Amino acid sequence: MQSSQKPIQVGLFVTCLVDMFRPSIGFATIKLLESAGCQVEVPEAQTCCGQPAFNSGDKKTTQEIARQTIQAFDGYQYVVGPSGSCIGMLHYYADLFDEDDPWKARAESLKSRAFEITSFLTDVLDFDQILASYEGHATYHDSCSGLRQLGIKQQPRKLLAKVANLKLNEMEEAETCCGFGGTFCVKYADISNRMVENKSTYIQDSGATTLLGGDLGCLLNM
Repeated sequence: MQSSQKPIQVGLFVTCLVDMFRPSIGFATIKLLESAGCQVEVPEAQTCCGQPAFNSGDKKTTQEIARQTIQAFDGYQYVVGPSGSCIGMLHYYADLFDEDDPWKARAESLKSRAFEITSFLTDVLDFDQILASYEGHATYHDSCSGLRQLGIKQQPRKLLAKVANLKLNEMEEAETCCGFGGTFCVKYADISNRMVENKSTYIQDSGATTLLGGDLGCLLNM
């Protein structure tokens, strides 16, 4: 980006799992965004995206979380997160409110500004200056929310192709659910366990030694 251009203002949506289990992902996301010319802030008022409540049918609690999240990210040009699932939940906020509710318009605004990190870098910024290298073979799992809701498929692969020395081995059924599905793995544990067992076999058969993905929930499950 030209130095004379004003930096793009980005609010980082950290997500619960990144915050609790892999904070390094949050810092790496900031590094990527800054290298693409963005000015990144992390609003302290953000919490969970509300997905557990939403998946459990608790609309009232989900609305409360949605209002808090919408307020936390007011004023940013874009909201970016390292999770297709959580960004996908932000896109659902508009469905929580009636047409005459002022919060609906604010939720629609958030939806239009909210992107998963690989989608934001490729689709919005057209950024591919990845100054990284990795010696090894990796395979990529396409998470359900990112793939089916947000249309994320080639974006991460485009970025990975820029990583020096990285070999991408596509696994069989890369687009098949890993069995996590948020509360699905709790409600239907036997089905979930079989799904992740199948997925683990495909990963091993790919010959890759590293598993990559766009959702930490899926990666932790596998």
